[in-house]
Amino acid sequence: MKKSRLTMRILSYFILLLGLGVVAVPIWYMVSTAFKPQTMVFELPPQIWPNPSTLDNFVKALTTDRFGLYFWNSLKVTLATTTLTVLVSSMLAYAFARLKFPGKEILFYILLLGMMVPPVMLIIPQFIVAHKLDLYNNLWGLVLVYVTMNISMQTFLLRGVFEDVPRDLEEAAMIDGGSPFTIFTKIVLPLSGPGLAVVVINSFLYSWEEYTWANVNIGDSINRTLPIGIALFQSEHLTEWGQVFAASLIALIPVVLVFILFQRYFVQGISTTGIKG
Repeated sequence: MKKSRLTMRILSYFILLLGLGVVAVPIWYMVSTAFKPQTMVFELPPQIWPNPSTLDNFVKALTTDRFGLYFWNSLKVTLATTTLTVLVSSMLAYAFARLKFPGKEILFYILLLGMMVPPVMLIIPQFIVAHKLDLYNNLWGLVLVYVTMNISMQTFLLRGVFEDVPRDLEEAAMIDGGSPFTIFTKIVLPLSGPGLAVVVINSFLYSWEEYTWANVNIGDSINRTLPIGIALFQSEHLTEWGQVFAASLIALIPVVLVFILFQRYFVQGISTTGIKG
């Protein structure tokens, strides 16, 4: 019995180490290459850490092809998208979780259809609507599409979170004369921090990394976002992989910061929103 447990434990650790290697090796290669001089990029066997290492790739990435402008455009789009997604999805989720109105369940399932349609299938209708509403080549055209693509999933997650909030607190607030809006802002939202953190991270990651719609909707170089900028940077410097990876590492900084800020709530939100491995 003890031998079988030991064998299973050894096997579990082996699988975990194997998975860690699959994840870590590409990250290590990207970080290592970002600090390599161009002459060492394709060196075989590759060094664990380049010697000598250089920061030239980061300097060139930051000073080439309007990288700073692309970064700022992405930051504006991402912050606006995340804010609107949290605002709209939380209000929708509260309505579906707590309010009573005709056709509530039917409307909720219609909303969930947005989770079942692949985003690529909507590129043409989105493009037509963007032209009609004068949102083509406009950062707001990205924001509105990103919000609509996120609302279904985030509303679904938050509805489950809001339903777990004790109704006794709402009833006590209603007895004291609290309106549904007061209950929503003063009771439900403060008690739903983990779920809101999951929505923030999901929305931030989606809008920060999205490429397809941004590439279709943005034609002017002034309005390009970071994913487009890095893609064009790669095509213009086919052998400058050190610069490409340096730019990619810089693009990861906001993602890492957001996760660090919300990680405590995110771990709690994994169970409250129903996202389980």
